[in-house]
Amino acid sequence: DHDMILKHKQWPRAVQSYLATISYVDVHVGRLLDALDESPYADNTIIVLWGDHGWHLGEKQHSRKNALWEVTTRTTLVIVAPTGVEQDELCDRPVSLVDLYPTLLDLCGLPIREGLDGQSLVPLLKNPNEKWERPVLTTFGHQNHATRTDRWRYIRYNDGGEELYDHNEDPNEWTNLAGN
Repeated sequence: DHDMILKHKQWPRAVQSYLATISYVDVHVGRLLDALDESPYADNTIIVLWGDHGWHLGEKQHSRKNALWEVTTRTTLVIVAPTGVEQDELCDRPVSLVDLYPTLLDLCGLPIREGLDGQSLVPLLKNPNEKWERPVLTTFGHQNHATRTDRWRYIRYNDGGEELYDHNEDPNEWTNLAGN
């Protein structure tokens, strides 16, 4: 896709279109939040806003999603609760969307079921700097997997190819350390 976008000189338009869709959604999320704030439910509503994937806009000569790199696996995740969480704080720990269900159970004071793949994010919601050693697994296609920790991203492809990135030194994932 990226080669075609460049070949037809559509890269500025593609970026503009993507940013326009984000602005459009932002406006409507703001309208929804304003309506909630003005309602009788503002003090007892938990808000979770998430997306299913990131999007490349030319990074690594790639456009769209469909990759296991940071830009395409990272997504929006915003959790707001009336009590029991830090307000207006950013947490940079990698977490998984499978953690949403146990998190909502925990926030609602309901028992957490045994055998869930996810775990509650409430410790991170209370303290965004809490130690978090749980890696995140992402799969794309048949037997292509990435594991992400605070520092590292390791990718293993079904053909045996590997990539390893040190996010402390290389947050844009330009230097593959797997062969090192």
